[in-house]
Amino acid sequence: MKLYAISIPQTLPSWATVVSNNAGLIEVEINDEDPSFHSIIEELSTEIEPGVVGVKAGDLCQILSIEMVDTSEQN
Repeated sequence: MKLYAISIPQTLPSWATVVSNNAGLIEVEINDEDPSFHSIIEELSTEIEPGVVGVKAGDLCQILSIEMVDTSEQN
């Protein structure tokens, strides 16, 4: 799994790696098979809509102190 961010903390968890940092866009790759990552996913899991359980990307980024790129912004 990959996240695209405009800011990240200096230290990321062992399951997150910066792949590239070009023109202020930081690509972070998540090792979604890491047990530590699974622990965080279990902690953040909520019912997103009736019958659908998952994790909101915004919640994951908030716990990691990552500022995501907002693709819904219009230039």
